Amino acid sequence: MRVPDYPIGGPPATPSLATILRERIQRDGPLRFADFMALALYEPALGYYARETRQVGRDGDFFTSVSVGPLFGELLARRFLHEWCTLGSPARWRIIECGAHDGSLANDILQAIARLDPQAFSALEYAIPEPLPRLQAAQREKLATFDRQTRFLTDASKLVADPQPGIAFGNELLDALPFHVVERNENRWSECRVAINRDDQLGWEMHPITDPALQDALARLGDDFPDGYRTEVRTNFSDFLEPLTRSLSSGLLLWLDYGFARPEYYQPDRKTGTLRTFSKHRAAEDPLATPGELDITAHIDFTAVAEAAITLGCQPTVFRNQGTWLTQIGREWLLSLEGQTASAELRQFQTLTHPAHLGGSFHVLELSWNQAVPEPSAADCHRLALQAVGAGTKLDRGGSKLDF
Repeated sequence: MRVPDYPIGGPPATPSLATILRERIQRDGPLRFADFMALALYEPALGYYARETRQVGRDGDFFTSVSVGPLFGELLARRFLHEWCTLGSPARWRIIECGAHDGSLANDILQAIARLDPQAFSALEYAIPEPLPRLQAAQREKLATFDRQTRFLTDASKLVADPQPGIAFGNELLDALPFHVVERNENRWSECRVAINRDDQLGWEMHPITDPALQDALARLGDDFPDGYRTEVRTNFSDFLEPLTRSLSSGLLLWLDYGFARPEYYQPDRKTGTLRTFSKHRAAEDPLATPGELDITAHIDFTAVAEAAITLGCQPTVFRNQGTWLTQIGREWLLSLEGQTASAELRQFQTLTHPAHLGGSFHVLELSWNQAVPEPSAADCHRLALQAVGAGTKLDRGGSKLDF
């Protein structure tokens, strides 16, 4: 079959993502960074996550807990089975995995649940909301042997009509939610938008902040920042969490990611924020370079996640580093390995939990939904420093902080 010739000097057959972005800026004006990031990562044909499924792992752009081996999925499965028992071992229950990528973690979790508790496995619906066709195809292929347990959707809202008890979770998903970039100068914040500069390249342009949600989020940070302080703010946590809560009649929302509580995140000396790009395991700080070819990310303000969840009726119950959390939920498994000092699984566990590896870099936030839970021990949890955002928020005498 002969490939047709294209006119020399004519427009390309398929526009690049950079071209699409430039045309949109020329048409609509400078883009909020959240809108730029959404296109750069999720444009259906050209976005970073739409182009291929090999970003994760030693041969990809970044390394995650899933890359360590199947133990991570088994430990999550043990936590989920504990929740299933807490919910009364229902005859129908649901796990919703957000940001399932190619389905590798789902495969590890489903294999573990099938082995550890066949009754719970037979009652399970494992739902994966995924709008990108290439990723959903990879998930379907990876999980073909679990076709009776799996359900693939484009949007979690499609589960709302039939809520079930269960769990909604994501591993390194929240950090991929689009965010705003802001900068502090002369005692006020400005929004950093993406424009076309004098050199005809994508560049930053400062704009007054007019978005009420962003104004409210910035008001929570206080005023003690130096000139030139640049950082990131997400205002989309509530919109993201809301359909998940309505898809569960009761249960648990669980998020594993790198980030901090708000006081640690917005330190005045963290002047350039946490925005990073990744390619071939190399970090950089220019998200406007080669859009669609780089991962774009920033740490999570877990306080903001908890506040958004509280407004929806959730109760934060646990906020711990991944090492502490995995050690607790894996206690029974660890005891069963007593005397096995050099097993491959133990080496995986050490990587997942060691403070110098993934155990200290990542944190876990658990949110209880529509169920009575005991008050967690403050000694076991980090301080999230929540502000009062709704009924049921318990404040200390200073009126601004809450321990879990």
